Amino acid sequence: MFLVLPFGVRTAEETGAERIPGQAESAPHQFSFGKIALRTTIVATVMFVLFLLNYEYGWVRAETFDFFGGMKPVT
Repeated sequence: MFLVLPFGVRTAEETGAERIPGQAESAPHQFSFGKIALRTTIVATVMFVLFLLNYEYGWVRAETFDFFGGMKPVT
C-alpha cells in the first residue's frame, strides 16, 4: 500500500480547496481508499505474475547474484 500511496496525491493548495486549521501543507486534500486499494491490487498482481514467470522459466536465479563464488555446489 505504501508503494502506491504517494502517486496521484494532490494537496489542498493544488486543488484550490480550503485547508483545515492545523492540517499540514503537504497533507492530501482527499483520501480515496478505493483508488489506493485498486492501484495496490494492480501492482501486486503484476509483481506476482513476474515472480511466477521467473519461477517457471528461471530468468533470475540465486546464482545470478553470486559475485564471489560462494554458492558453488560442494562435490
